[in-house]
This record gives sequence, C-alpha cells and structure tokens, in this order.
Amino acid sequence: MTRVATFGNYQSALLDLMRAQTRAAGAQERISTQKVATDLTGFGRQSETLTALKGAQSRIQGFIDTAEAVTARLTTQNLAMTRISDGISGVREALAGALSTDSAGSLMLELEGHFQAIRGGLNMRHHGGYLFAGASTSTPPVDAANLTELLAAPSVASVFRNDTLKTASRVAEGTTLETGFLADELGTDIMAILRNIQDFHDTVGSGPLTGKLTDPQKAFLATQLKQLEQAGTAMIDKIAKTGSLANQVDSIMTGHNAQKRALDDLLSERTDADMAAAITDLQLSQVAIQASAQVINQLRQVSLLNYLN
Repeated sequence: MTRVATFGNYQSALLDLMRAQTRAAGAQERISTQKVATDLTGFGRQSETLTALKGAQSRIQGFIDTAEAVTARLTTQNLAMTRISDGISGVREALAGALSTDSAGSLMLELEGHFQAIRGGLNMRHHGGYLFAGASTSTPPVDAANLTELLAAPSVASVFRNDTLKTASRVAEGTTLETGFLADELGTDIMAILRNIQDFHDTVGSGPLTGKLTDPQKAFLATQLKQLEQAGTAMIDKIAKTGSLANQVDSIMTGHNAQKRALDDLLSERTDADMAAAITDLQLSQVAIQASAQVINQLRQVSLLNYLN
C-alpha cells in the first residue's frame, strides 16, 4: 500500500519557495546597493579589516577637509596682505611724487586714502572672523579709524587689539602648520610711518604738509620714504611666505587624495558586489520561485481526498 504524505510534501515545497525568495531578496539587495552587504555582520571575518580601513579613510578625509579650509584661509589672507602691500606702495608713490614735484599739494588726502586701504587689509574678515586678530576673531585688530585717531592714540602698539595666538592647523599626522599672521606684525611699521607723517603735519613749525615743500620737510619725507622701502620689502616677504605655505598645503593635500583613492580601492574590492553574479543569482532565484510555486500548485491536486474519491 502506498502512503501519501500530503503535509510533508507541502512543507518541503514551502521551504524551497522560502529559500528561493530569500536568495532573490539577497540578490536584489546586492543589485540595488551594489554592495556585498549593508552591515558588518554580512562581511563575516572581513569586518575587522573593513573597520580599520573605514577608520583610516575617515582620518584622511578629516585631514583633506582641514587642508581645504586652510587653503581657503590662505587665499583670503593673500588678498588681504596684497591690499596692505598695495597701500604701502601707494604711500611710497605719494611721498616720491611730492618730493619729485617739490609740492605736498594733496599729499595728506592721498595718505588718508592709503591708510584706509591698509586698515581694510588688516581688518579683513574670513568666514565671519577677523583674519589677523589671533584668537580674538570677533574684535577688529586695528582700532584707529583715520590718521587723526592714529595720532591721538598713546602709541602705535595701542592701536592694535589682536592677541598673540597665531592660527595653526594640523594637516597631516605629525604635521602642524602655523599659517596665521597678526595685525601688529603686519602693520606696525607702516602705521608708525603714517603716524610720524601725521604728527609732522600737525606740529607747528614743521607742518602743515601743503603747498611747496621746505628743505626740512623734504628731508623728513625722504627719511620716511627710505623706511617705507623696508616696510614694503618686509610685507612682500610675508606674502611670499603665505604663497609657500599654500604650496605646501597643496602638496600635502595631493598626498592625502592619493591615499584616499587607494583606501577607496581597497574598500571597493572588499565591499562592492559582483553585479554580473548578482543578476545571475536573481534570475536563478526567480526561476526557483516559479518552480516551487508550480510544485505547490500541483500538490493541490495530490491529496488523500483524491485517493478516497
């Protein structure tokens, strides 16, 4: 006598169907995410290696982000220092012009304009903070608003309100670059010269610096002109240093990008799914689902009741 195990057949067919559906879901997930798995559990023994690679990748990305921020700051810093340098050059040209024409004419008016340009460079902002203020980024580093206020200050040093903390950035393992400058180290020389000229202009007996120049006035302006050359050279040196720092940061960032690409490739080799294999698995799973469904449908025709009839 043949025994018909209807329940057992149904159970076996259902299990086959569930396994095929699970394989299809896994293949579909690999296709949609293009990854072998969506969590570390799915990678098994490789999870520790992947965690280490992810940590290194995050660290390198942090250095890249810092380097990009430093590059942006150095670009703004270069613009500010160029503005200061242009202001110094303007003062030098104004004095040279007065000496060459033997007339002060509008000299003080020109100097006031160049003072404002220099002041604007020293008070330049970057992302809402003052570039050359040190840690006191919310306070304008130069307090005097014009040549009159500059002369009224107790000293040139009292005009500057920056602190002594220069900006430094960690751009790589064991590499921290001091990229910032302070307003007083950039502007003390030129501010002292402008203050001296304003004081000479306002002093009875030596000033005012208007009209035809006297011999003492010529001698004074010649002395200031010589000092201006030194101030201009010092500013150009600082601009060159800023350019050198920018090149160094670019070189470091190039190295970081190369490292990140290498890490990305290593992670990709371990985590990216084989799309051809995933598509094949999905197609085979769909065939298995259809076959299991057909078996279940056929089992509906094979039951003990059919034999009893």
